[in-house]
Amino acid sequence: MQNGLLAAALAYIIWGLFPLYFHQLSQIGAFELVLHRTLWALGFLLLVLAWRRQWQWLREAWRKPRLMALYATSATLLSVNWLIYVWAVNNQHVLEASLGYFINPLVNVLLGVLVLRERPRPAQWAALTLAAGAVLWLSWHTGAPPWIALSLALSFGVYGLIKKTAPLDALEGLTLETLLLAVVAAPVLLGWDLSGRSALTGAPANLWAWLLLAGPLTAVPLLLFGHGARRIPLSTLGLLQYISPSLQFLLGVWLFHEPLQATRLTGFALIWLALLLYSGESLWRARQLSRTT
Repeated sequence: MQNGLLAAALAYIIWGLFPLYFHQLSQIGAFELVLHRTLWALGFLLLVLAWRRQWQWLREAWRKPRLMALYATSATLLSVNWLIYVWAVNNQHVLEASLGYFINPLVNVLLGVLVLRERPRPAQWAALTLAAGAVLWLSWHTGAPPWIALSLALSFGVYGLIKKTAPLDALEGLTLETLLLAVVAAPVLLGWDLSGRSALTGAPANLWAWLLLAGPLTAVPLLLFGHGARRIPLSTLGLLQYISPSLQFLLGVWLFHEPLQATRLTGFALIWLALLLYSGESLWRARQLSRTT
């Protein structure tokens, strides 16, 4: 439990600081950057597996169509989440990206209702209602729903749900996901390089150095997240998720100087109120159960 808590917290801190990293690679398109993230992450993971001599599981996994289908789904969700997030950061939408991860804990509650047939408590229903109100408020004042935030929250929420119940451990599961994505990423990047369409053609050495960091920076927090998600309750995982969007929000406002109009701040305030209600009730319930035990 304690190891899982620490692992998940470290994952969210690293993700919260991601805008600083992707800002250094803003001249590379989001799709190309995601393809590179996939390959460099796979390379890093294969080195870890070679060091641990942990290969037997891969042969068994290829013989299980249902397991492959499950991880193909999680890999697709992961790539969609990466693509939306990288595009948002490099197009001055860090605040809306942070909103997506603020919404994510409440999406976990909603997924618990729809998929796991859980019964939300009254405070959780109130939190979901406030969050829905915040989305409607932002949609009304901006003329469109906050698609970036909603897409990030839903894709990562479903990904987390799959990782919670997936049979492989964190290292094996992430390796299989990136391996499946690499089947697409490798030929696309090779074609771009041969045709001279890659943004990295003639790129300086410092840009390649930043790009090489994509391997460990992509794999390590996901490994930490996968490790933590299997060892702590989903509700606790939801509480820890506030770390990442809080750091992103601060970076968006004070470092990247994104506009924070009163209407947008009101939407954030409604989300924060929903999270406060959800967190407070969860902590109170945990204490009551602890006393009873």
